[in-house]
Amino acid sequence: MIVLVTDYGLKGPYLGEVEAVLFRYAPAQRVITLFADVPRHNPQAGAYLLAAYGRGFPNGTIFFCVVDPGVGGGRDKPVVLRIGDHSFVGPHNGLFDIVARRATGVECWEITWQAEDLSASFHGRDLYAPVCAMLANQQPIPGRRIDWRPRHDWPDDLEKIIYIDHFGNLISGIRAAGIDSSAVVHIGGLALNNAVTFAAAKQGEAFWYANSSGLVEIAVNRGSAATDLSAAIGSEIVID
Repeated sequence: MIVLVTDYGLKGPYLGEVEAVLFRYAPAQRVITLFADVPRHNPQAGAYLLAAYGRGFPNGTIFFCVVDPGVGGGRDKPVVLRIGDHSFVGPHNGLFDIVARRATGVECWEITWQAEDLSASFHGRDLYAPVCAMLANQQPIPGRRIDWRPRHDWPDDLEKIIYIDHFGNLISGIRAAGIDSSAVVHIGGLALNNAVTFAAAKQGEAFWYANSSGLVEIAVNRGSAATDLSAAIGSEIVID
């Protein structure tokens, strides 16, 4: 399957245009949108989301990953990463830094193929989608082998809010496995205790928990943590 991780949004033509290219060149492949709403222009948030939510997909999965505020600038190389039996296609702007760091081995290619009608502003449609289709059709990677080096020296766990879901829950870049359940999470001057489930908290009570993808998440039972705690993407948290 081909899994899409982007900041394109569900409104407008962008996601549909990418899907159309994938259907044109690899019509037998299942295309799944994992994220269409990675925080806009934020490869750092996308890096931690990809590492957490990209787990568990079957062998052979191809990840189309585009959060690319520098598109067309020439600074970020287009790359294909091979990690285990998964492939990751997108810009080398930090988006793959965390998933690669947590892997036991990484192979990397700089994409050298270019479409004749490559636009200046939509490499997702014109470059990365055709390359994903090539990989899905088991064609050779259209590029040259290079050494993998991370783009940024980001921390292993990011003590910030990296995503706000439909319910207003605040997802952090911190892996919950390294946090004791007795820990206190501080955000916006408030101290929050752990609850294993929403039902374990009172209605309207704010708490933190280990979400289903293994990240520390802040929620309000039957409410919106984003609204009630006046939190946003990038809000810092501290754990005691």
